[in-house]
Amino acid sequence: MARSEARVVTDRPQRYAKQLTSHLGRKVESSWDEETGRGALTFSAGSATLTAEPGALLLAVEGEDGTLDRLEDVVGRHLVRFGAKDELVAEWHRDNGTPGSVQRNDVEPDAAAAEG
Repeated sequence: MARSEARVVTDRPQRYAKQLTSHLGRKVESSWDEETGRGALTFSAGSATLTAEPGALLLAVEGEDGTLDRLEDVVGRHLVRFGAKDELVAEWHRDNGTPGSVQRNDVEPDAAAAEG
């Protein structure tokens, strides 16, 4: 199994982790433990863990080498969308030393308001 991790800086890691597990839990198996600040997601192609710690949300995905791009994208893209106001960025680092993907909200808040 290949692994990729991201450390997302935020003042509200627990809120975002809970929101992410709840949202993705509509389509995949998920769990959230309020006491420990840990969550888990089980996809058909792998898994993800979410750990809230002071000042950051730690994300980890595991799957076959060919699935890491997709797992990083699904977890990171949803989180960044939820945290658009906080300008969250998920920058993934793989255990084999290759760079992972990066998810950020590239739409300027004023432009997004003008479109809506």
